[in-house]
Amino acid sequence: MNITVDVIIYPGFKALEAVGALSVFKYANAHLKRRGRQGGYDVKLTSLSVGPVMSETEIPLYAEKKLSTLNIPHTAIIVGAWHIEGAVTGAAGIVDWFRTCAPRLERTIALCSGAFFLAQAGVLNGKRATTHWAVADMLQTSYPAIRLDSDCIFIQQGKVWTSAGVTAGLDLALAVVEQDMGADIALDVARDLVVFLRRQGGQSQFSAHLDSHATQNLSMRDLQNWMLENLDKDLATPEMASRVAMSVRSFNRCFKKETGTTPTAFLMRARIEAARRMLEEGKLPAKTIAADSGFKTYDAMRKAFQTTLGITPLVYRDRFGAAAQGSAEA
Repeated sequence: MNITVDVIIYPGFKALEAVGALSVFKYANAHLKRRGRQGGYDVKLTSLSVGPVMSETEIPLYAEKKLSTLNIPHTAIIVGAWHIEGAVTGAAGIVDWFRTCAPRLERTIALCSGAFFLAQAGVLNGKRATTHWAVADMLQTSYPAIRLDSDCIFIQQGKVWTSAGVTAGLDLALAVVEQDMGADIALDVARDLVVFLRRQGGQSQFSAHLDSHATQNLSMRDLQNWMLENLDKDLATPEMASRVAMSVRSFNRCFKKETGTTPTAFLMRARIEAARRMLEEGKLPAKTIAADSGFKTYDAMRKAFQTTLGITPLVYRDRFGAAAQGSAEA
């Protein structure tokens, strides 16, 4: 029996998000057929009316199904838009549909800023959710009943799933396929799309290395690069401040202005990223990884992983290390 999936679009939707979701499920169908397995996905582009719907790229996609409270799918996916507030107002019928039908859906998914539709319908009230970092503050301010975690790639809260930006939507869709059809099919699709089997939903949307490239102040950017190259050292705030010829107070203020975070938080994120890479790619002992990434002790690294990712380093390696990927491919 096929799982029905409606990918819901509206004027100004993000085309790449819709096409990405469609591709994951369509590719899954092809691999299920190739393996001689029954079932799959019955995927339809859906909107408030049948016909072409213009995306933000000014390339239309054709909605073959009209939203109806009498014909609801197993899974409904609402994609995001650049100008999301105007999109929600202009497609109020979609909000009404979710308000009425969400309790009857087996799975409700919002990609990127599509979370605003669910929020307006009250679907996210009291739930943990995520969205694209660029609109996270607006979502939280407009809908304070949401338990927003803007640092995650995607979140599953019962029957409701939310994701960050475009590529995070692929991660979410692959996780759905893995849940429905198994890791082998999800891995086949990931190979087709030339992406990882899936990144962990709790992984951060942000990268310390990308943050350093985005910093406008050249002295501060050079300092960030130096920090990233010396994570195994004891990087005290006074030393960092002296490298850019600032007092500690001025340095902390300038760093926060340039990066949106504190030097301590930036270091912690960078060290977790470095540790994750080593856990994923090699077989170094956990204590060595802790030292090389600047945590000094395994206990300190374990506490940082549990606080940030919700799992221990050893569990992370079991799930996402080279050995785990190898066993999935076998």
